Amino acid sequence: MKLEVIAKYQEKFEKVAHNQDNTEYWLARELQELLGYSNWQNFTKVIEKAIIACTNSGLKEKDHFIGVQKTIEMPKGGEREIDDIMLTRYACYIISQSGDPRKEQIAFAMSYFALQTRKQELLEKRINEVERVRARKKLTATEKELSGLLYERGVDNRGFGRIRSKGDRALFGGNTTSVMKYKLSIPKNRPLADFLPTITIKAKDFANEITNFLIITDFVEIVITLFIMNYIKYKGKKSVKNPFNPCYLRSY
Repeated sequence: MKLEVIAKYQEKFEKVAHNQDNTEYWLARELQELLGYSNWQNFTKVIEKAIIACTNSGLKEKDHFIGVQKTIEMPKGGEREIDDIMLTRYACYIISQSGDPRKEQIAFAMSYFALQTRKQELLEKRINEVERVRARKKLTATEKELSGLLYERGVDNRGFGRIRSKGDRALFGGNTTSVMKYKLSIPKNRPLADFLPTITIKAKDFANEITNFLIITDFVEIVITLFIMNYIKYKGKKSVKNPFNPCYLRSY
């Protein structure tokens, strides 16, 4: 395909691209003309095949094919509502895959949307990687802060390791750090967080921030003091089986 032909098609395809709330989409009736389909009913059959391919890939139809109504002007005046479909870049790609590649415009569309889809995939992957690195660095900072706070209160490295393992057990449904490393085939000398998904790293970081806040505000010392006060207040009452029951804190 000659360069001038490529440039011509590229201009046409980009001209009919729409953007709403930073989301790019195409309209099926406009794509129909670009791909050289003269009949809408014939083109809808191609779209139906694309929808099947989309769902077979494990994707949701409504995420890539959205039915809409469009108003058009009639030749003799007046207006009429017609059906149309909003298409994502990926939807356009699989629609073009169903066409005849011997047709010049379809051959271009296959390459155009494949390239654009791959660019989007690479961009999303890069964004996810950056977000994960940022979350991992933040977790390291909160763990360092927690370690320092505990050290000031007499907790050594082994104690900190036990505390962190208890936190992992609460986060991973009773599984300790070592158990999670075994399940995920993580080397013993590598931190568990290096292999966790971004959302889990953020959960660990959030838990650390809460713990740091409670320590800084001496919340633990306050609770212990209240428990002691409860004991002193209720030690003479035989009906009280457990003077350290948190429900007695309501009186304070």
